[in-house]
Amino acid sequence: MAMHRHDKATGKSAAAAAINRRQATAVLLASAAAPFTAGAQQDAAATTASAASSATAPSTTLWPGDDWAESTPEAQGMDSAALAKLVDFGAAQGMDSLLVTRHGSLVAEAFYAPYREGLKHAVNSTTKGVVATLTGMAIQDGLIASRDAPVLEFFADRKVANVDAAKKAMALGHLLDMTSGLHWIEPLSDAVPETMLQLGRARDWQGFVLDRPMAQAPGAGFNYNSGNTHLLSAIVAQKTGGSTLAYAQKRLFGPLGITDVRWRKDPQGLEVGGWGLYLHPRDMARIGYLYLRRGQWNGRQLLPAAWVEQVFNPVVDMGFGSAAPAFKYANGWWSIPSKRAYFTAGFNRQLIVVLPDIDVVVAVTGRRNYPLPAFIDHITAAVRSREPQPANAAAQELLAARIRDAGVDKPSPNPVGPTPELAATVSRKAWLLERNALGLQRLVLDLTPANPRYEASFDPGRPDVPREPVAGPLGLDGKYRTAPQGPNAVVSVKGHWLDAQTFQLVSRSVADGEVTVLTLKFEGGGAAVNVGVENNWGFKGQVRGAGAS
Repeated sequence: MAMHRHDKATGKSAAAAAINRRQATAVLLASAAAPFTAGAQQDAAATTASAASSATAPSTTLWPGDDWAESTPEAQGMDSAALAKLVDFGAAQGMDSLLVTRHGSLVAEAFYAPYREGLKHAVNSTTKGVVATLTGMAIQDGLIASRDAPVLEFFADRKVANVDAAKKAMALGHLLDMTSGLHWIEPLSDAVPETMLQLGRARDWQGFVLDRPMAQAPGAGFNYNSGNTHLLSAIVAQKTGGSTLAYAQKRLFGPLGITDVRWRKDPQGLEVGGWGLYLHPRDMARIGYLYLRRGQWNGRQLLPAAWVEQVFNPVVDMGFGSAAPAFKYANGWWSIPSKRAYFTAGFNRQLIVVLPDIDVVVAVTGRRNYPLPAFIDHITAAVRSREPQPANAAAQELLAARIRDAGVDKPSPNPVGPTPELAATVSRKAWLLERNALGLQRLVLDLTPANPRYEASFDPGRPDVPREPVAGPLGLDGKYRTAPQGPNAVVSVKGHWLDAQTFQLVSRSVADGEVTVLTLKFEGGGAAVNVGVENNWGFKGQVRGAGAS
């Protein structure tokens, strides 16, 4: 069953192997909420198209009001047929939503079923870019002196462990650029994010991060660390006299017209600095547009232009090696300098992409990772010129058709076979499961074609799982059945028989981008069940269960 989780944390199932980064991510990201739901590429040419490279902002700047202005792609110098290919790319790569703006107008927007318009989506580590932005605003407001401010001075009331000359030299800018020097294991690979798991289990997250020993001098090199931005959240909250969210509502969300957000908190009630934020895709694009316009919004300089220029001229290499184009980092943002692409990046491709050379902002949510250079190339390939292009009704209809198709739930490729006799035996029976990492204790399935449904109950001692049973319809025809499970919590579930003894259930926590697959192998004529669990965050495990007497 999918459950909302943070970026990573562990638990052991009865037969779970050692976890990797994606498996660990599966458990921490789930702590954010809890309804039941079930590679590097060679760099392309640095300039994709000469016409695109010369495109700049229009002479008259549009600003989103209550909503974005909408336009045909051709009116903004883009090609509808190329954007249709981008929508297809999104479908093939597991996107939940795709939004493209140019010159301040919305030119394409797709929602991939069962995700739909109106749902906030977990943005995972894109949260880091938001917290960094708030840090820049606090510096502009004079609440924080500068990027050079020593970190430990903000925590003078704490007794910090492992203090040495290196830790005393750690400055705000080192947190912003992931060069703090703290000993932290959270690699951007499939390796186990050991320190992040420990953070998720800590009672005092700020203290846990501050107490880490130093592995190298501040500024010596890039090392990805969600603890860095959690300290930034603590500093912003402290210096603004309230909470990170309250300051965001005043200085960022409010001025940009962002009114509907959700933000997970740590055990002390502080907004998590490394993940945990939920945004609407159109609001993600507003944040990107603020950066595209160098920190200005409708006549107000909300963020120092120099702050944005640091993002657009990064110096910290992320160390991905020669197999990929160089990635760099600055102020909580990633970049591929050879493509003039700047973006926040959350696990499973929650992206705010800013392409200043072609005056484009793209917002993406999704369910899995894919090569970022190829994605950037698809975007730039859709730009034809700075000026409007002739209308192209056929291409525009092609794009509209692709967008409509994205919003339609497709049947599973697996053929729906006949219902086996065992379905009647196992239906409506309560399956009591051994203790497991998901916290799932009891599962009831009705697999009869007349009214297929599920009901799941979880460990009442776990704070990261639903307290009440979660229930809803279950599609047996290859299509999802969707039911709300609380505010912004929508669960879509379907299933099919793999053979006469094995039923596979696919569950999606739609707003979290989580997909969980349960494979139930019934044994002893329906007296017992062996459940295989796998999700798109890399979690895998096995748990056994027996029918309640």
